[in-house]
This record gives sequence, C-alpha cells and structure tokens, in this order.
Amino acid sequence: MAKSKDKQAAGGGARRVANRKAFHDFYIIEKLECGLALIGTEVKSIRAGLAKIDEGYARLQDGELWLIGVSIAQYPNASGLLQHEPLRNRKLLIHRRQMEQIQSHVRQKGKTLVPLAIYFKGGWAKCEIGIAEGKRQFDKRESIRTRDQKREITREMHRRNR
Repeated sequence: MAKSKDKQAAGGGARRVANRKAFHDFYIIEKLECGLALIGTEVKSIRAGLAKIDEGYARLQDGELWLIGVSIAQYPNASGLLQHEPLRNRKLLIHRRQMEQIQSHVRQKGKTLVPLAIYFKGGWAKCEIGIAEGKRQFDKRESIRTRDQKREITREMHRRNR
C-alpha cells in the first residue's frame, strides 16, 4: 500500500487551492492557519479542486472570523437536496488568543485579511489567512521587475555551472 504522502506527491489525493493573486496585490505581513467549518458536499468539492478564493476575504463579526466571497462549486455527483450554497459565508475556527492578535492588526488602517490557500491537513480542511497590506501600482511593477531580475540571475548561474 502506498502512503498518503506518496499519493499526493504523485498527483492524486486532495489538492491545495491557492490564491496567487493575493501575493501580487498585497504585502503579506503574517500568515495564520485556521480551521474551516464546511458541509459534506463542500468538502468533496474542495477535494476535487472546485474552489475559487481569488475574490474572497475574511472579516471579524461579533467575535467570530468569517470567510466571505469564496466560491466552492456544487459537487456534481450529489443530489439536489444535499447541495450547498456556493457563495455562502463560512466560519473560520481559530483560538481566542489568535483572534485577539488578528483584531489588533485589523484595527490598523490599510490592513485586511486575505485567504491565501485552502487545503487538507490530517483529514481536516484548513484555510491559510494572510494579514495583508495593499500594494500600489508602482509597487506591483517593482515586484515584477525584481522577480524577473532574480530569474535572469538564476538562469545565468545555471549556464555558468554547466
């Protein structure tokens, strides 16, 4: 029997749904792993890779952390009665001390909570939340420029080491 790590490395098993757009649009100051309260068909849809977190964000409401704007498509193999609402708000599960830490960051002007990834860890659905600060247009161009320069340097080093 193959181990679960071998299955995931070979391309099978649960997928990681990442928000690559967040790293382009925001400076990620701090990352935090949260549990995710889901319905059965949502779990199956995420395992199938049918989630979209690009337009999502997290918000503190009444002492709880909620994931808003994340679309988890309906699971195609489930009956109509068992389906979930694709754009419903989902509760994020974190410890009280983490909630206090997040509150202190979000109170500051210009900081927001952005979902970075949804994945499974030990059979439990997890959401990685980033405490983020928005980039301006010239910052985005600078990030692209430095990324391209690093890429060129690694190519040149690879050529020289042959």
